[in-house]
Amino acid sequence: MKNLETTFMGIKLDNPVILGASNMSSHPDQLKKAEQQGVGAVVYKTLFEEQVQLENLQLDERLSQYEHIHAEMTSTHPDMDFSDIDYHLTRLRKAKESLSVPVFASLNAVNGESWISYAKMIEQTGVDGIEVNLYQTPVDFDISSENIENNQINIVEGIKKAVSIPVSVKLSSDYTNILHFVKRLDEANVDSVVLFNAFFQPDIDIQKEKHKKVFNLTQSGDYKQTLRYTGMLYGNIKADICSSRGIFNGDDALKLILSGATAVQVVSSVYKYGVERIATIKNDITEWMQQKGYNSLDEFRGKLANCNLDKNEHSLVYKRAQYVDLMLTSDTIFGNFQ
Repeated sequence: MKNLETTFMGIKLDNPVILGASNMSSHPDQLKKAEQQGVGAVVYKTLFEEQVQLENLQLDERLSQYEHIHAEMTSTHPDMDFSDIDYHLTRLRKAKESLSVPVFASLNAVNGESWISYAKMIEQTGVDGIEVNLYQTPVDFDISSENIENNQINIVEGIKKAVSIPVSVKLSSDYTNILHFVKRLDEANVDSVVLFNAFFQPDIDIQKEKHKKVFNLTQSGDYKQTLRYTGMLYGNIKADICSSRGIFNGDDALKLILSGATAVQVVSSVYKYGVERIATIKNDITEWMQQKGYNSLDEFRGKLANCNLDKNEHSLVYKRAQYVDLMLTSDTIFGNFQ
């Protein structure tokens, strides 16, 4: 039997396949199924401060209906379905208690103080670590990228000082220089970086002339940008690298491990194919290792990272973002289509 064990943020995982944060990862039955399929760890659904604020605002509006009632009448409850921070933390604690695999929390806040206070509360649930989901959509034309990044570094440093459990940072790919920003995170002693987040993207219904909500799943092959920066970061930072986005099968996971990933996160593939996809990815990795004669992930992790390539010939594979090679081989490529 091949050894798929990996150590992620100082925590031993039976294998590198992690169920990423999503609505699915908040349902106890789905978490149990993922555990039965052999998932290495799970990241519980993200706690969004903005959502808590919105739900509290909705609650305040509903409560205003009862302002004429005597102040001592405290048993009135508006008919609404909402979850606040306490509800989220209770479910998070129950998830941790019910599973034998490591459970990580996920947090996205708005205000600096909220990041710290929420992180402290999350730690009290007994989870194994916190995934800091940094992304906020830029909406102010007058705030520079430098100011945004400095603020985010301050947030991470504050969380690291406030809690004793491991902290990972889940990033977007939209930074001006992602390598420099990750270096700063590494200097702040984060335990892991997660590359990359997938976001809601707006769309418009041209018939109704209205905006519409679209559930954006990543597609097979979307891992390539993640692979590029996983391969460039490996060997240059102390933090573990967890690769995410567009991982649909064992081949995808193996490519990212070869480029340097300690673990991989799956979400869209599980939505599309069910939690059974977790076992499929694990089995694909095991079969490949059997064919190649590898006994552990450590034997080939980072083998094809930029730091391990022949500098005279192959290292530009991660650095060329344009189509130089494509143009040089265009005759061969287009010939294959004829």
